[in-house]
Amino acid sequence: MSNSHVIHRHLHQTPPIAVSGDGCWLVDQQGRRYLDASGGAAVSCLGHGHPAVIAAMHAQIDRLAFAHTGFFTSHVAEELASHLVSHAPEGISHVYFVSGGSEAIEAALKMARQYYLEIGQPQRKHFIARRQSYHGNTLGALAVGGNAWRREPFAPILMQVSHVSACYPYREQRTNESAQDYGQRLADELEATILSYGADSIIAFVAETVGGATAGVLTPVPGYFQAIRKVCDRYGILLILDEVMCGMGRTGSLHACEQEGVSPDLLVIAKGLGGGYQPIGAVLAQERIVKAMSSGSGFFQHGHTYLGHPIACAAALAVQKVIQQEQLVDRVSELGKVFEQMLHRAFDAHPRVGEIRGRGFFWGIELVEDRQSKASFDPKKRLHATIKREAMSRGLMVYPMGGTVDGHRGDHVLVAPPFIALESELELVVQRLSEAIDASIESLLFI
Repeated sequence: MSNSHVIHRHLHQTPPIAVSGDGCWLVDQQGRRYLDASGGAAVSCLGHGHPAVIAAMHAQIDRLAFAHTGFFTSHVAEELASHLVSHAPEGISHVYFVSGGSEAIEAALKMARQYYLEIGQPQRKHFIARRQSYHGNTLGALAVGGNAWRREPFAPILMQVSHVSACYPYREQRTNESAQDYGQRLADELEATILSYGADSIIAFVAETVGGATAGVLTPVPGYFQAIRKVCDRYGILLILDEVMCGMGRTGSLHACEQEGVSPDLLVIAKGLGGGYQPIGAVLAQERIVKAMSSGSGFFQHGHTYLGHPIACAAALAVQKVIQQEQLVDRVSELGKVFEQMLHRAFDAHPRVGEIRGRGFFWGIELVEDRQSKASFDPKKRLHATIKREAMSRGLMVYPMGGTVDGHRGDHVLVAPPFIALESELELVVQRLSEAIDASIESLLFI
């Protein structure tokens, strides 16, 4: 154990101490600069130290730091909710604020269950989600999530959730199958699972619009979510889309579901909402769900102390105004194509890179031992951990993970730079990442 009294993520080592940040860079106490190419965990969409956000937070602290939502609302929470609804998918009318992504998923699960209680369908009690998904680390979020490694220690205390196939064309689309047919096959699998439980017992289908950390940026095939939406509508089931990581401009549209042509019943957002300046997440709800609670019990039976925290709402509102005023979503869409070309130039011919996938400023690189067979590296070699270490040694922050394929096998690197990244900084990301991957693979050859 280290000398630190903090329970760090790894108890045998204390990470560097971050002391400052500017733009796309973080600085440790030794003065070393790190290019934040993952936005932490796809959080820091505006980078670090943005003056407009900091000014908004200072101004809010001077006015009001905290007021419990059991007694008060605040101007800034109301303004943020109005801003989000005005740019939300069709039918979204209200917002429920929490302190992060896991809390937001928990709130969405409860809201979905309560909706059916309010409309007289208390028999609905099951959720269906996808394998190789990640929805958070609280117990409800962990239960709907499909990250096998994270679930395993706590499986005995998780609620039962059925998991269907992820949309993972690199490994699971058949050679003679079109993208449209593959997406329809997955929708048929969902429908069969619904019917196996009994359609009137299902509350919701939960999915990341674009898969995040567990499998490394899984982008849906065209038509997949439209087919899923039809299945949910056919049986009166809610569609909960998790855009904690992929939303709020990360994929080149404010909400990733815009590119899929669907509107969810509940939309969960967090990381890019506040850009890391304060802890905040939210559930965006369709009007009929809020009306059911309003005309029934009259309240949502849920709550946390820091709901709608004024400083968090002020930070998030400032982040969203900067994104809008500086047209950063359009910038991500356009510069994302340039970044994509950089990644392909660097890694298309790499013998250990199986696939490069993503959108906008949200990219995953899946690593394989053999490209033809798509065989993964031995999990015991922990390639992803070596890549993180090699990247950090080069002053680069990326987000590598293991268990890409099934929770145990496979390695990938997730890259999610701030929306403000310069083209020269993106080039530096690719250069340093290429060096880190090569050094990591070379070191494995001697194990």
